[in-house]
Amino acid sequence: MNPVGTESQLADRVLGGWLGRISGNMLGKPVEQGDLWTRDRIDRYLRQADALPLTDYLPEPVGEGDGCALRPEWRQCVRGRIHGSCRDDDIDYAILGLDLLETHGFGFTTEQIGDLWLLRLPYLQTFTAERVAYRNLANGLKPPLTATYENPYQEWIGALIRADIYGWTSPGAPRRAASLARRDAVLSHSGNGVYGAMWAAALIAAAFTAGSVRQAVDQALAVIPGSSRLARTVRRVVSLHDTRMTWEDTLTTVAEETAGLSWIHTVPNAAVLTAGLLYGDGDFTRTITLTVRGGLDTDSNGATAGSVAGVLTGADAIPEQWKDPLEDTVRSAVFGFDGVRISALAERTVRLAQTEPEL
Repeated sequence: MNPVGTESQLADRVLGGWLGRISGNMLGKPVEQGDLWTRDRIDRYLRQADALPLTDYLPEPVGEGDGCALRPEWRQCVRGRIHGSCRDDDIDYAILGLDLLETHGFGFTTEQIGDLWLLRLPYLQTFTAERVAYRNLANGLKPPLTATYENPYQEWIGALIRADIYGWTSPGAPRRAASLARRDAVLSHSGNGVYGAMWAAALIAAAFTAGSVRQAVDQALAVIPGSSRLARTVRRVVSLHDTRMTWEDTLTTVAEETAGLSWIHTVPNAAVLTAGLLYGDGDFTRTITLTVRGGLDTDSNGATAGSVAGVLTGADAIPEQWKDPLEDTVRSAVFGFDGVRISALAERTVRLAQTEPEL
């Protein structure tokens, strides 16, 4: 299954997805606290460091700023200090998904995902909905009850960040990608939380063959219920972009319309991500920098935007300032994968992408 072209072209796109996800995640990680690091505050930080327009990883802090602290991991994530990727759940779940497909194939069950979590993933490296689901699994509950029992985070962004592997292994097949992502998502999420995972997987799968970012966004919208709040919010961003409203005004408008939702909720983050993709218009650097400057769950949004943009452009076209500091190395909390090569992960993903899923 390779609608992309030659095997080398597919390999370049898949590697682009991995590199994009990791570099976008690293870009957003220092300011990953959406209730503190707002869009305005991120840009103030960048202006103070004379780093606008943003074309590289975040700069080190300059002076005292306005009193906002970066995340503790910032020293491993800012320009000039990066030596391989630092560990992050946004990357751990892509690795875990790869292990899942290699172990169980495309016919995997939701229960098998839960078993793999307990086997491979440390409990304290899970958060929000995933931590609740993990605890429910350990207590003997089965899906879908693992997602709904005492879980106030069912529509947050956790399932969306697990979806990339299903897009990378379903090139040009967004509905297949969405189906796989749904089977994963229902372990820990419901409603818009599940739709977010389906949408993201479809978006990445569509990016392999779509003629433009807009086409990929349209194809991804087709796999989720049109009446869902997620679909309505993504369509709203698309319509504002169509009116030639500025990126800033688009985000301000949608932020007002999604006010009251957590900064980790799927819906407002999908709006930031969609805006980054549309206004980035296929340019890798512009896409991930706009997405991270949009605020909210910056490392997760940067990672997904990077994955889409990396698939669209291919690894060769990603500028060196994003790739070189990663040193082809990933830190991971997934047992057996710490220190793995990014290129090796991509090669293993390509092998899966060339098999016909058994859905």
